Amino acid sequence: MAFARISRNWRRSSGTGTINRYINNNDIPSYSSSDSTLNAKTFGKMSYLESKTKVDHMNFEGRGTQAIQGYRFGHAEGISEDYSDSETENVQYASLEATKAGDKPRVVVLGTGWAACRLLKGIDTTIYDVVCISPRNHMVFTPLLASTCVGTLEFRSVAEPVGRIQSALAKDPNSYFYLSSCYHIDTDKHEVYCETVSDNGLPHEPSRFKVAYDKLVIASGSEPVTFGIKGVKEHAYFLREVHHAQEIRKKLLLNLMLSENPGVSEEEKERMLHCVVIGGGPTGVEFSGELSDFIVRDVCQRYAHVKNYVRVTLIEANEILSSFDVGLRQYAMKHLTKYGVRLVRGVVKEVHPKKLILSNGSVVPYGLLVWSTGVGPSEFIKSLDLPKSPGGRIGVDEWLRVPSVEDVFALGDCAGFLENTGRQVLPALAQVAEREGKYLVELFNNKIGKQNAGKAGSANDLVLGDPFVYKHLGSMASVGRYKALVDLSQSKDAKGVSMAGFVSWLIWRSAYLTRVLSWRNRFYVAINWATTLVFGRDNTRI
Repeated sequence: MAFARISRNWRRSSGTGTINRYINNNDIPSYSSSDSTLNAKTFGKMSYLESKTKVDHMNFEGRGTQAIQGYRFGHAEGISEDYSDSETENVQYASLEATKAGDKPRVVVLGTGWAACRLLKGIDTTIYDVVCISPRNHMVFTPLLASTCVGTLEFRSVAEPVGRIQSALAKDPNSYFYLSSCYHIDTDKHEVYCETVSDNGLPHEPSRFKVAYDKLVIASGSEPVTFGIKGVKEHAYFLREVHHAQEIRKKLLLNLMLSENPGVSEEEKERMLHCVVIGGGPTGVEFSGELSDFIVRDVCQRYAHVKNYVRVTLIEANEILSSFDVGLRQYAMKHLTKYGVRLVRGVVKEVHPKKLILSNGSVVPYGLLVWSTGVGPSEFIKSLDLPKSPGGRIGVDEWLRVPSVEDVFALGDCAGFLENTGRQVLPALAQVAEREGKYLVELFNNKIGKQNAGKAGSANDLVLGDPFVYKHLGSMASVGRYKALVDLSQSKDAKGVSMAGFVSWLIWRSAYLTRVLSWRNRFYVAINWATTLVFGRDNTRI
């Protein structure tokens, strides 16, 4: 007892220093499949391999307790950075083994975006086991994401947990959700290699593992395009995820509050309260409209001391809302200008911490910079040894299959038709991804599943029926102050119903309210809208 007390006192006096040591396999419990108490069934078909393990002991002085930091079991040791087949054959890692005779076919879905979640929602789990792999555990209802930046909606209103979309991921014994990122695909072995998500707060390093599949659906989405402009990634905010909206909201409210402090010069106030939006697409226009509405209704009342310094500038290289009807574009420009949004035509040359420089040499100081210039293939998609469509997406045929490999499909923003199909690459829109996901549900449930072709390599000669055909249903965008645009034409040059104003705003809200996935979130959205209408937006910085 005395020795233990002395040992604890010595560890506490050593501060937060870290002691690293290596232990051999004899020092840790064995997880081999020969152990009758820890067999493959117990671990859900996960096979574990032993290796030398590094252990970090950290003393958490504030709580007076001691924990293990960086503990990694042998089965979680990392895979070599060289992802070639010759290198990965002899590497030790955890695995979800291939399905056996009598098991349901396993469909592995990469991503939790519009395409992936539409597939997860409709797939028949009595036919398939489903494994979803994504660095986020929810789907984001992106059309309403801009509203969360200024407090019109709460963040949880636009996030749908993937476990609610497909309950089998949480309940079925052989269906799983893994909070991980896929970094390599071995199409010959029907395996995907993944790395667990780490936010530098976990007590261990990210571990790597592999998952075998019978059918693979790549729907990992895209990433913002920066065109290689210096300083964009370091200083600009994007608007594609919930955490992006949270960061924008915190920055906006922080600048408003700090600008009221004593000693802040007039010039600095003007810079801090200048919000610059790059990109005149639907996301950029809707965010600008929400900002102007927030300024007119809420800032003028709650930040009266600095209300005259707040400005919004929208910079676009060409025309805003270029996919909309000409009359609707003109209406949007007049409306935004009327409510204080300055429209600038220009191209950003480089971005600095407090200013950006346009190609004509103009210098634009800013306090908040939001970048919304479209999306492109992610680094993961670029790294895959798969055929590419124009623009760098994964190339697919008319049935959304990757034609050069077996049992691989691609959907959403990361996929595009190959040139030999004679089809154009579809735009990176939510409705495109959702329709592709719905089509693949029909393909899996009614074609592949009912013909017992779900197992790996069993659908090569299967007749899949009608190919995927996309029909554009129209576009909508809010411009703030209870006004919106509705364009129901099937293409930019085609004729169709187009309208703008208050009635369009009601249509816009009604349409998106019905498209929210769950009744729970529809209730949240409706309550948030009503609360904002009566009491104004919440300006609490949490």
